[in-house]
Amino acid sequence: MTSPLDKLREYGYELPQPKAPVATYVPITRTGNVVYVSGQISSGADGVVTGLLGDTMNVVQGGNAAELAAVNFLSQIVHSAGVDLTKVKRVLKLTVFVASTPEFAEHHLVANGASNLIVGVLGDKGKHARSAIGMAALPLGAAVEVEGIIEVED
Repeated sequence: MTSPLDKLREYGYELPQPKAPVATYVPITRTGNVVYVSGQISSGADGVVTGLLGDTMNVVQGGNAAELAAVNFLSQIVHSAGVDLTKVKRVLKLTVFVASTPEFAEHHLVANGASNLIVGVLGDKGKHARSAIGMAALPLGAAVEVEGIIEVED
């Protein structure tokens, strides 16, 4: 059986160390077996992926940015919550925020970048409820931000 981290590598990613919060919040909170992961922006080794869907970015670029945000989401689960990805019982909910023009209407397609990576890495445990929301702007000019709620094993 292929581990979640091996599956992540198949996407071309290593699990990064999470970035420190840039404001007054914590990256995760936990109550019992439920972990809430704060919004993770589209950033990678080359910095923050910035842009505005419907203006400076297309759906494919937005999906790639959502994928990066999902990698950062997984990083917070492992490094900040201290939960091995094999101990994720279920991803309950993802919310994907997309920086976009008022006319842009394909937020759901951009959000698929995050959803596809999460399900690809975690399998059926990664299947989740989801919201995809358009925003005028996101922190640090990020193109995409992903937050979520997961259930973990005892």
